[in-house]
Amino acid sequence: MEYVYAALLLDAAGKEVNEQSLLEVVKAAGFSPDEARAKAVVASLKGVNIKDVIKNAQAARATAAAAPQAQAQGAAASKKEEKPKEEEKKSEEEAAGGLASLFG
Repeated sequence: MEYVYAALLLDAAGKEVNEQSLLEVVKAAGFSPDEARAKAVVASLKGVNIKDVIKNAQAARATAAAAPQAQAQGAAASKKEEKPKEEEKKSEEEAAGGLASLFG
């Protein structure tokens, strides 16, 4: 995990993410450098624009956070729509009951 953090740090600083720079950052952070891990991370990130990945992740998170709110608003709106229908039913029943008393 420290190699991923090191890659993010290097990218944020505008530095090239390569094996040597990763090893230096990891060593500076107090971890034991591992060349195999550094190679694996560099190979995994080859051709990846880290800033775009972060931006897309943030957008996905915002969308995921907005979904429950939209569902709650939709549920509240449907409840509001149901109430007038029930009120109409009651008023029709009351009117019918009132008419029946006239003829009863």
